[in-house]
Amino acid sequence: MINETEITTKVNQLLGKGLDSYTEKEALKIVMQCIDLTTLEGADTTEKVIALCHKAKSFAAMGYDIPNVAAVCVYPPLVSVVKTALKGTAIRTASVAGAFPSGQSPLFVKMVEVKYALDEGAEEIDMVISRGSFLEGEYQKVEDEIAAIKEYCGKVHLKVILETGELLTLTNVRKASEIAIAAGADFLKTSTGKINPGATETAFYVMAEAIIEHYLNTGKKVGIKAAGGIAETDQALNYLKIVKELLGTEWLNKDLFRIGASRLADKIAVRMST
Repeated sequence: MINETEITTKVNQLLGKGLDSYTEKEALKIVMQCIDLTTLEGADTTEKVIALCHKAKSFAAMGYDIPNVAAVCVYPPLVSVVKTALKGTAIRTASVAGAFPSGQSPLFVKMVEVKYALDEGAEEIDMVISRGSFLEGEYQKVEDEIAAIKEYCGKVHLKVILETGELLTLTNVRKASEIAIAAGADFLKTSTGKINPGATETAFYVMAEAIIEHYLNTGKKVGIKAAGGIAETDQALNYLKIVKELLGTEWLNKDLFRIGASRLADKIAVRMST
C-alpha cells in the first residue's frame, strides 16, 4: 500500500531543490530533445500534421544550441504523412493505437489498429490500458493485452499509457506500472491527455520507483514518459528532476525519457534563446 502523504512530501522536497550539476539551459536542452510533439484531435488534417512536422525539424536551425524534438505523435491515419514529412531526419514517427484514448475495445480490434499503424510506418506505438478491466481487478487480462500488443510490435517501442488520473490511488498506479513492466512495456506513460488530471508529479514519481526497482532486480531499463497537460517549462523541469533523482542521468535521453506535449517546445525554444 502506497502512503500518499509520504509520497507527496518526498515529491515536494525534491521539486524544491535546484538542478544540481545542470544549468537551466542544459536541462532545457535535455527536455527539448525528449519531447514527443503531439497532435491528437478529431480535427487533425494532413495540412496541420505537415506543418507540425516542419516545426519539429525547425528548432535546430534556430541556433542557440536548441535541438530538434524526439518524435511526432499522431493518430494512425496520419502516420504515413508524418513518415514522409520527416524523411531524412532523426525524428521518429509515433502513433497512438489500440483504442486510444478509452482502451474500451476487444483485443482483436486493438491489434488491427496497431497493425495498421505499424504498416503505415510507425516507429513507436503508444497504447492505453483498459482502466475498466484494471479497476475490476482483471489484472491478468490487462497484462495479457499489453503482452500481445508488445509481441506484435516486436522491436518497435511500445509506450503503455496508464491514464493515472483514472486509477484513483497511487497504490493502483504502482500496481499498473508493475503489470505493464511485466508484460514487456518499453516505456510507462502517465496519461492520454484527454482527462483531468493528466500527468501529476506524484504519479510519475511512483512510476519511476517501479522502474528503478525493476532495473535493480533485472538490469533491464524501462523508459518513462510524462504526458497530459504539460505546457510550461517549469513543469517539464519538475519531471526531469524526478527522473534524475530516482533513475539517474542514464535515463536523461530520448531513448528512456519522453515528454508528450503540443505547446511546450515553442516555449522552451524561446527560453533557450533569451
